[in-house]
Amino acid sequence: MRVVVTGGSGKAGRWVVQHLRERGYDVLNVDVRHDGSDFGLCAVADLTDPGQAFELTSAADAIVHLAAIPAPDMRSPAETFRINALSTYNVFSAAEAHRVERVIWASSETVLGLPFDIPPGFAPIDETIELRPESSYSLSKVVGEAMAVQFNRRTQIPFVGLRISNIMEPPDYVRFPTWQDDPTLRKWNLWGYVDVRDVAQAVRRGLEADLTGAEVCIVAAADTVMVRPSAELMAEVFPSVPLRRPVKGRETLLSIDRARRLLGYEPAYRWQDIALDVASSAGGAKG
Repeated sequence: MRVVVTGGSGKAGRWVVQHLRERGYDVLNVDVRHDGSDFGLCAVADLTDPGQAFELTSAADAIVHLAAIPAPDMRSPAETFRINALSTYNVFSAAEAHRVERVIWASSETVLGLPFDIPPGFAPIDETIELRPESSYSLSKVVGEAMAVQFNRRTQIPFVGLRISNIMEPPDYVRFPTWQDDPTLRKWNLWGYVDVRDVAQAVRRGLEADLTGAEVCIVAAADTVMVRPSAELMAEVFPSVPLRRPVKGRETLLSIDRARRLLGYEPAYRWQDIALDVASSAGGAKG
């Protein structure tokens, strides 16, 4: 399968491209920045231009759309919305024109109401919660989800939107111990995170799952960034938020049940295991 990955030079995109190639996919990275790969494996493009989006997806069997301004406050609110919404429309429109087999794309956990200055309606949060975009970045993702539904309706191409949590690469885990004394530091996303390698896994599973509609799935780690039990954190920081079901130990408060059921997704990485490995490696180097 030939897969075009947009945004394949970014934080998640690099790992997604590598993972798919290791699994035998023929991958073209399309990004505003070259990834340094050999000729023909990366194309530099501006996906807000519909002609470039159309041309560079013409040979695709499937599209993985990760390209975007990746967070609020990196550009002006209007520019963030313009780039994200327009590039997503152009990629979806190209997918329709080329009759690709599937589109996997990066939505965001921010559509759930982050940074939770207003507490969520319930926890663990799942895909039934009312969407509450609090920034132009988040609003662009809500618009993307609405577009996916309509493109799927008229084309029957499966669209899978991944509501990805705060992405972590292995070196990022050294910061986690610094958050343990103050549970409010990471309350903004209910102490959620996801390992970048699990993001890559979720993308691949989205490509391979037996799906027909426009689906959305929260993609997070199985645990939280904290060592304290999740129910205890909720009781202290969000005492008014009801727990819809018992929460076991350090279980994520961003439910991944739907991703497990629809995609076969199962997180393979936990920050405590990786942090211990990093600490051991550092100790060995000092010794």
